Amino acid sequence: MSDNQRPARLSSDSDGITEKGHSPAAILTERQRIWRRFKRSRFGIPGGVLVILLYTSALFAGFLAPYDCNRQFIHRVHAPPQRIRFWDQGTFHWPFIYDYRMAFTEDGLERIYQVDRKCRYPIRFFVQGDTYRFAGLFSTNVHLFGTEGTECFILGTDRMGRDLLSRILYGGRISLTIGLLGVAITLVLGTVIGTVSGYYSGWIDVLIQRLIELLLVFPTIPLWMALAAALPPHWSQLKVYFGIVTILSFVGWGGLARQVRGMVLSLRERTYVKAARSFGCSDAYIIYKHLIPGCFNHLIVIATLSVPGMILGETALSFLGLGVRPPMTSWGVLLEEAQHVRVIVGFPWLLAPALPVLLTVIAFNFLGDALRDSIEP
Repeated sequence: MSDNQRPARLSSDSDGITEKGHSPAAILTERQRIWRRFKRSRFGIPGGVLVILLYTSALFAGFLAPYDCNRQFIHRVHAPPQRIRFWDQGTFHWPFIYDYRMAFTEDGLERIYQVDRKCRYPIRFFVQGDTYRFAGLFSTNVHLFGTEGTECFILGTDRMGRDLLSRILYGGRISLTIGLLGVAITLVLGTVIGTVSGYYSGWIDVLIQRLIELLLVFPTIPLWMALAAALPPHWSQLKVYFGIVTILSFVGWGGLARQVRGMVLSLRERTYVKAARSFGCSDAYIIYKHLIPGCFNHLIVIATLSVPGMILGETALSFLGLGVRPPMTSWGVLLEEAQHVRVIVGFPWLLAPALPVLLTVIAFNFLGDALRDSIEP
């Protein structure tokens, strides 16, 4: 049979063979096979894109937010959201908003905001406003959008007249970074302790496992609350921030350490590990070069699935008044202001911070599930 008559080899996920006419078969690397399976996931790519957008919005919060998160508009307390409109009296216009007319009820106890259709203000892009540091690099006062002649409150204001959209964007910096830092510390602690426990075994393994069991026996949320309540009230905002990160990481490393221990117990019996030990390699070298890299794919999945738990933990503590403290803003702090029934009934837009929390949890779960199915099919 001639070369032109030979059948081409078909592509396959199992052996990583690709087809390019009659050219020699190319073997895909492990990373290429993982990426190939990840792209086929229905929710993996959307989840990853949403995660990138959330962290990008947190990084450039000053540019995206129309105002500073602590700026107060006393004449716009509990102002409802302003709708972005395109039509006015049957005529199409550039996106605009109507201004408010504020009045009081007959008893003078409640404010009433009425739409003033005679005052139309177009939304402008790249407008000047409050000064901020762009991505922490340099100071500027250019914002993505805004209006001239009146205020623009797309999501309304809170009880102190602060723009809710701006506070959500700035609050994402605290909530999202706490999730990343907390998971990073948890990964380091869980990986190191779990690897040592599984590699050395003996009394070291017994001691570490009893410590993990002692840690896991306590309910998570009450333990969080007890540790957060122990933070000194005179601490600065930065100290409280790192204190919350430490608390969330301290409680969460035990489960990861047990998973890593189980994987190390299997990896230390592999031929290449025994060969490295027979050649006189040190324990530190074997752990760093062979055992931890063998758990790396599993750690990536654990990290993506653990970030939502960290964010929810910070949100819960701040909601209960034990987490981040004002004037520092987080999604939990914003939801703490909307926990009363009167607020929910009268000012439902104050529940808007729950939406980014929900989107973040869903995005990380989609991303984590897709990575798990791609790495361990």
